[in-house]
Amino acid sequence: MISVNRRSARRPRGPLAPIGLGALAVLTLLPGSLPAAAQPVAATRSPASAPLPAPTHGESLASARLTTIRHDPAALKAFFTALPKGGDLHNHLSGAVSTEYLISLAAEDGLCIDGTTLTAVQPPCGPGRRPASDALSDGPFRRSVLQAWSMQDFPPAQSGHDHFFDTFGKFGEVTWRHRGKLLAEVANSVAKQSQFYLETMVTPASDGARDLAAEVGWDPDLARLHSKLLAGGKLDKLVAEASRETDESDTEFRTAAQCGTPRAEAGCRLPVRWISQVSRGSSPERVFTQMALGLRLAERDKRFVAVNLVQPEDWDSSLQNYSLQMRMLDYLHRVYPKAHITLHAGELWPGLVKPEDLTFHIGEAVNAAHAERIGHGVDLVHEDNWRQLARTMATRQIAVEVPFSSNAQILGVKGADHPFTTYRAYGVPVVLATDDPGVSRIDISHEYQYAATTYGLGYRDLKDLARASLEYAFLPGAGLWQGNPTRDGYRLAGPCRHDRPGTDNPRQQCRRLLDASAKARVQWRQEAAFAAFERRIATITAG
Repeated sequence: MISVNRRSARRPRGPLAPIGLGALAVLTLLPGSLPAAAQPVAATRSPASAPLPAPTHGESLASARLTTIRHDPAALKAFFTALPKGGDLHNHLSGAVSTEYLISLAAEDGLCIDGTTLTAVQPPCGPGRRPASDALSDGPFRRSVLQAWSMQDFPPAQSGHDHFFDTFGKFGEVTWRHRGKLLAEVANSVAKQSQFYLETMVTPASDGARDLAAEVGWDPDLARLHSKLLAGGKLDKLVAEASRETDESDTEFRTAAQCGTPRAEAGCRLPVRWISQVSRGSSPERVFTQMALGLRLAERDKRFVAVNLVQPEDWDSSLQNYSLQMRMLDYLHRVYPKAHITLHAGELWPGLVKPEDLTFHIGEAVNAAHAERIGHGVDLVHEDNWRQLARTMATRQIAVEVPFSSNAQILGVKGADHPFTTYRAYGVPVVLATDDPGVSRIDISHEYQYAATTYGLGYRDLKDLARASLEYAFLPGAGLWQGNPTRDGYRLAGPCRHDRPGTDNPRQQCRRLLDASAKARVQWRQEAAFAAFERRIATITAG
């Protein structure tokens, strides 16, 4: 069985201590708001940076349009929905699906909902349980399920941490059954949001990995433990199982999205890659087994690209085993050097954990575990020697995946408290992401609009954020760009440097790159979309 749940509903620790660090409000977009401490990123560019290329006529018009509509919510929404926004690199499939669709799937499968906990369970629907189909027609019951399975109407004065993570256990009985249908819904939404690529997280061969871990047990000698997993082809059988699951999901996806038919949905054209989730709260042997499976799978099945650790970073088990898990990845990276590693790290905040637990998570992910991207990274300034860490990330071009809504809902961190501008000031690449948009009740357009209105970003800043999300994607092949986008902006390099980005008729040497590189093709498609977007802005301006 493949699991698509981001988090377990059960917390292996006591009640969450009060955070007590200001209002822990659910993120709400305030168009035009700009906290005094959150200065526009352009002001933080290094004096030694090369000058940005002069804006094109289309960019100047788009910049002017954005300035004109900053206090017009309807116009802003339309602008950001149409804005090309690269790819989503930090996306948990089960948490990305709309709650309404989960309710529909639960009803379709004949599931029940516990009347007390509002958790989806298998039939029969005996005393204390209601058919999930009731949530399609009974308004009050539907609202209760929506609130239990997402952040819908969550009280803005309370911390959303526990409620956010508990949602996954409540709808988990729905999501594990239909990975292909979930992907169809999410991919279609991503494509309609003017994005061109998706990396989404699932847990491959979940039951098989659990059983194999229990069979081999724990061995602190990681090389010996890995050998036990390989013995008799055990790990390779799991890889084959995961690939079969993915074949089945692909078939279900194509059917649900009507791919290959005249009614094919937009998601059929979206390149998708999978990231293997590792449940960091599990036993060491299970964590190691899931890591080895995910990395071996990434080297053998091109649909998979990386591994990532999931579940709350503040759980007692997660904190206790954090450094051990980084050592596991250090060892396995040497065994599977072609597989990528992207890690949730620093999804913490003062008051949620002890001060000493804030001092090393991002650093160990970068320096010990070979992370190529960092998810969240919210507690940066609480890390030991954080300025050097930021410089290291900039030098190695280790991108940070920033989901603003998730950070606000789970940690209460937003506006000037968020390290978004700090990362950019140090030249660390930043990409915007959604995390769990279904649970958060947002989309990627909301995240871009929040970034622009909160941090005073201009059109060129937004364009470079979108480009970054493709530049740091785990797509094979050479990209189009050179330079550090935070400091220098993007410049065409290599075979396409003399071509107009996105043109229908690139020179022969550029065409050869586009034919050979999946990354370059997706980037070129986005550049064509930017040109079309700017032409539409020109039409609006002229009208």
